[in-house]
Parts: sequence; C-alpha cells; structure tokens
Amino acid sequence: MPRQEIVDALGRLDDLTRRLRRECPWDREQDERTIVPHTVEEAYELADAANRGDDGKLLDELGDVLFQVHFLSLLLEERGAGDLAQVAEHIRTKLVRRHPHVFGNVEAETAGEVLRNWDQIKQGEAGRETGLFAEVPDTLPGPLYARKVQRRAASSGFDPLGAEEAIQAVRAEADESSAAAGDRERSFEAVGDLLFAAVNVARKLRVDPELALRAAGDRFRARLEAAAALAEGEGHPWGGLDEDRQLDYYARARFEGA
Repeated sequence: MPRQEIVDALGRLDDLTRRLRRECPWDREQDERTIVPHTVEEAYELADAANRGDDGKLLDELGDVLFQVHFLSLLLEERGAGDLAQVAEHIRTKLVRRHPHVFGNVEAETAGEVLRNWDQIKQGEAGRETGLFAEVPDTLPGPLYARKVQRRAASSGFDPLGAEEAIQAVRAEADESSAAAGDRERSFEAVGDLLFAAVNVARKLRVDPELALRAAGDRFRARLEAAAALAEGEGHPWGGLDEDRQLDYYARARFEGA
C-alpha cells in the first residue's frame, strides 16, 4: 500500500476517535483506568488470532488494538500529557536506540544476542528503575510473569540449563510434587516450582507459555465436549456415567480427531 494511503487511513481513524469522544455518551465517560481492561482483552484476542493463523481475524483484531492506541493517546492529549504523534515518535526513537545492531555498530548474529542487548540497553535508560528485576509488572499472567523473570535472569548471564536439562528439571519437579502429596504447603510450593520449570522449557523452545497453555485448554475442552456429545448420542447422559465410561468416550473423541 502506498505510504499516503496509510497516512490517510490513520487520519480517518483519528478523526473517528475524536468524534466518538465528543458525541458518544459511553466514550465520553471513559478514562485510562476503564479503557485498559478492554485493551488487555483486545490484546488477548489478537494473540489468539495470531496463534490460530487466521489472517482475517488477525486483520480485525489489529484494528481493535489500533483503536485502543488512538483512544488512549487522545486521553493523554486532553490533559496535555502527550498525543498520538508523540507516542509514535517515542516508540520510533526507542526502537532505534534498542537496535544498535541495525542502526549502529553493534554486532548481533542471533536472536538471543539481540534480546540480551535489548535488556542491557533498557537497564541503562534514564528514568528506569534499577535492579535485576526492575519494572517486571506484577500484573502479568502467571506464565508470562515467570518467563519475564527468567528472561531477566538470563540477560544477567544466569541461564544454566539447556533445553534438555530444562525438560529433565520438569521431571524432577514432577517427582517432588508427587512426594509432596498430602502436605498442602509443600504441595503449593512444589507445584509452583513445577509450573515455573515448565515455563522455562517453553522459553528454551521459543514457545509462548500463555498461548500454549490456552491452546491446551481449548483442546481439552473440545475433546470433552465431543466425548459428551458421543455419549449423549448413544443415549447416555454424561453426568450419569462412571469414570471408566467417561474415559472410554474421551479416548474415542481423541481418536476421532477432536
């Protein structure tokens, strides 16, 4: 698409955002605290579309996220704290600064080197909190929080396990969880360690742990729904079946591709 068409399209979206802010009762009532939950929801829907490889859905969800950016930028503008142009220029400048292997003389041959440089540059930026785990948001979902902590540790040079060793660590933590059964406090800690170790495997294999876990949940849900449908189709209410019969139907659902 020609550059001017992009500029014109973004301008039309900005005009629409401003009109909604003026004329829509719901939009007039919003502030960043009420809008951000919608922003987070849209980001998850975008991630789901990307994970599914659905380009049509991805196009739609990108538009929703882009509107969120326009709206939140307008709220900044209204109180004189910034505007969309400043948002765009700020991220452009930051990306140039954090890609010295592209815009400077630093060499980075691998994605891992790029990430390590990125973290080191961030830590040296003015106004940033100091410390190994500075500015790791407590509000991240558990799998993403764990991955962020692990990435920060790795950027400091502490990343002792390879992929195969990380997988072995999961097995060891599973054994610990089994040994802790019956002890509530010990089980809580052991299961946390098991999940943390599993996130480390995901990081090593370059798999997003949040998306992978959600996809696993979706697969389980689809299989169980298919199993229940099979049972109902044969005149057996799902809730009335014993565990063995339910497992039989679940196995059939998996075999038949659910």
